[in-house]
Amino acid sequence: MNGILQYEFFDNTIQAYIICFGTILLVILLKRILSRFISRVLFKLIKHSSWKIDQKSFVELVFQPMQVFLIVTITMIALDKLKFPHQIDFEIYHISFRRIVDSVAKGLFVITFIWLLRRIIDFIAMLMEQKANLTADQADNQMVVFFKDFFKALLIILGILLVIRFSFNKDITTYLAGLSIVAGALALAARESLENLIASFIIFFDKPFHVGDLVKVQSITGTIEKIGLRSTRLRTDQKTFVTVPNKQMVDSIMDNLTLRTQRRGDLKLELSLQTSPVKLDHTIAGIKNILSHPAIESYVAFLSDITANAFIIHVEYYTAMIPISEFNQLKQTINLEVLRLLESLQVELAGEVKEVVVKEVRG
Repeated sequence: MNGILQYEFFDNTIQAYIICFGTILLVILLKRILSRFISRVLFKLIKHSSWKIDQKSFVELVFQPMQVFLIVTITMIALDKLKFPHQIDFEIYHISFRRIVDSVAKGLFVITFIWLLRRIIDFIAMLMEQKANLTADQADNQMVVFFKDFFKALLIILGILLVIRFSFNKDITTYLAGLSIVAGALALAARESLENLIASFIIFFDKPFHVGDLVKVQSITGTIEKIGLRSTRLRTDQKTFVTVPNKQMVDSIMDNLTLRTQRRGDLKLELSLQTSPVKLDHTIAGIKNILSHPAIESYVAFLSDITANAFIIHVEYYTAMIPISEFNQLKQTINLEVLRLLESLQVELAGEVKEVVVKEVRG
């Protein structure tokens, strides 16, 4: 029996093959148990008391890449104990088959390791999102999504560089230098996009507005529906969907209407020059009486100017941040009451012309 185990086949003994492939088969059979066990141990090592995410969520997230990573790692270690048979050590395009196998193995190891790290980033993002949900600020949630995608992209770039380094045995410093040159050229070519990306960082950290805020930027007024990496989407009062570059949201004068403490209404009355001072006094007093409304917190009404064509009465009033429909209804009520007041006082608006036309009738 011992002689059979020591019999050499393709430069390796039968015993070596049994130990190698037996180990690989054992890992494949026990991959689910081993993966769950390693995931639980890893969770206990990094667990923090403030986390409210249970162990099951972490295990389910890293379970699949952990299985593949475990199989690839053990397979590489087991096969490394065997001698590569000279019978199959031929060349393909001046590259030995042994080197090709070694490069493929290293590439698989790097890919599965990056896959596992990406799942860990997903778990960290879950923790950050959990904390972000405790606040009413929606910008925190968007920052979590942004940085999760950002670090995942960095991992992909890192994985490609590691494959080049270990699978193709190339010095990546030259690629990094070339990558920096390409990045510089792309930055110049996409300067506007880069400015919008930087502006998105400013929005995330400075927080001049949040999702759901009503803002006015340049001539556009609308509600923020989404803040992206390049642009911000607004829903206007005409229900149109407007995309504004983030650079304009940062560089332009932006009025966050949601942060107003009061709503303002105003009225400009141009009265006829035929109006007597007594009627002007009565008109202003009557307007102030109309503005003594429970919904109005403060107001002013005064004779602001006298022009060659009219007496100008300026009216301003402020309410709390009531719904816009209620505010519009209040404005209509006040305007109608002012018109009734002018009618009762027989005060005419400037520009009213009464013409008497005399027609000559010839017999």
